Amino acid sequence: MARAGTSIGANIHEATYAESPDDFIHKMSIALKECYETEYWLSIMSATCPELNQEAEDLKREAGSMRRMLIASISTVKARFNISKQ
Repeated sequence: MARAGTSIGANIHEATYAESPDDFIHKMSIALKECYETEYWLSIMSATCPELNQEAEDLKREAGSMRRMLIASISTVKARFNISKQ
């Protein structure tokens, strides 16, 4: 979970320095995949460690917010540069 969770931020940071809109979308899409993976691991943690359930649920909500922001960012760039889905 630590690898997926920290990869989100690393890929968003890399996207800041993207060489093109396609490169930005690629890096943000990787961040999005890592966000989905983090949500998965948080669900597992919540189900298997009842004592961490509240913390896991709080983190899942934050990850969900981040996921929605990533999707919106990717969609905005695709629309702005008229890039079709890949």
